[in-house]
Amino acid sequence: MLMEADIPDDVAALRALVLEQARELDALMVFRAEVDRLKAIIEALQRHRFGRRSEQLDPDQLQLALEEVETALAEAEHARDKTSRAFAERPRKTNRGSLPAHLERIEQVVDVEEVEGVRACPCCGGALHQIGEDVSERLDVVPTTFRVLVTRRPRYGCRACESAVVQAPAPARIVEGGIPTEALIAQVLVAKYADHLPLYRQAQIYARQGIQLDRSTLADWVGRAAWYLRPLRDHILERLRRSERLFADETTAPVLDPGRGRTKTGQLWAYARDDRPWGGNDPPMVAYVYAADRKGERAEAHLGDFAGILQVDGYGGYAALARRRQQVSLAFCWAHVRRKFYELADTSPVATEVLRRIALLYAIEDEVRGTPAQQRQSVRNERSRVIVDDLRQYLDARNRQVSAKARLGEAIRYALTRWDGLSRFLDDGRVDFDNNAVERSIRPLALNRKNALFAGSDEGGDNWAVIATLIENCKLSGINPHTWLTETLARLANGHFANSVGELMPWTAVA
Repeated sequence: MLMEADIPDDVAALRALVLEQARELDALMVFRAEVDRLKAIIEALQRHRFGRRSEQLDPDQLQLALEEVETALAEAEHARDKTSRAFAERPRKTNRGSLPAHLERIEQVVDVEEVEGVRACPCCGGALHQIGEDVSERLDVVPTTFRVLVTRRPRYGCRACESAVVQAPAPARIVEGGIPTEALIAQVLVAKYADHLPLYRQAQIYARQGIQLDRSTLADWVGRAAWYLRPLRDHILERLRRSERLFADETTAPVLDPGRGRTKTGQLWAYARDDRPWGGNDPPMVAYVYAADRKGERAEAHLGDFAGILQVDGYGGYAALARRRQQVSLAFCWAHVRRKFYELADTSPVATEVLRRIALLYAIEDEVRGTPAQQRQSVRNERSRVIVDDLRQYLDARNRQVSAKARLGEAIRYALTRWDGLSRFLDDGRVDFDNNAVERSIRPLALNRKNALFAGSDEGGDNWAVIATLIENCKLSGINPHTWLTETLARLANGHFANSVGELMPWTAVA
């Protein structure tokens, strides 16, 4: 900041100072305008995600856009701070006290220079003594470090009977005779199925560290690990079949079809349970199953003897399943109903009114989320039921006025033909209002699909389902998938009993 003592007496110097200050002010205004523009872009993107237009922008596109705009904003603010001395003197943004305690601390001391072993006062030359210190922490990184585990197994002979040779058995490995440890295999799996890095990109990363690993070698490790891990996925699926309420959804899984020289469309089916919204004690879990098509009988085969409430979207295969098996009741998803009308909201007052009423239901659901099932049902009976009943009458009336071929008519019929399933949440506090629990579990599959483009075969699609199941369950349980996979693969390699795989489940680590 310019002080009175800094103002020159000379007119020419004063004129030069004024011109310099004017240039700085002009630059500051430019930077300020740029910062304001970037902030406005960020706010607009956030409205796409959290506001009324949330369903018009893909969440992945949103994150990429926000990254780039926020990077540009940081650059503009830094340039502004460097240009304006006044702004450079403002307090820095700090992140003190938030770095995890378990991280290694490497201390460096930045001290006053000693002269002949003495730290002298710059004013009088007297000896200085320490009266305190300032401590700051910064987050540092060491790039991925490889190491080689050397295993030595001494052999022993007996002088009394020289034909006997004694040696400890070699440790069991997932890849017999291969070079990877279970920790390295776990790293490959997590990078591929949790961080969405295809194997060829991982091979490129390792090559920068001087480790030459062919993509086909990494693929061999993944396949062997999938063979060991498949019983765990099957155990999770069996536990889901014994549940009283499940979510179900499916997404496409492009698979290479060499005979035709292109890809075919397989399906990854997801079955999930999440009782946390009503305080249930069972751990949340999800299982993925690959199938070559989307036929309705696939869900029936996957679910086995499941009996209970199946919460789904509007796919007709689930309705056919419920008709064939009376022990299965369907609860439909209000988010899918809302989406149908949202697409028409700009041109249809009827769609806008339907959205307003659904928003009232969502507001009630926000209030009761996390409360016991009985309380949820009581509040829904008292407040939600009348909204649902009025909405049914409103849709019935509008359905008679709208052409059957119009998009609005299709949206109305979509809701009315599924009304029993849409109303099921009113009678059971354990039933959710929408299918978002399983759709959140579908999202990582979509990210992996975007990066890997397609699976190499139907078997590759099944391996994808197996490993993704276990990684997603680690995330649901709040544990590190790399740590869990490393320990689990080591136990499986050492012959863990197949009938005791329940002891290896991710949620047991936090039970």
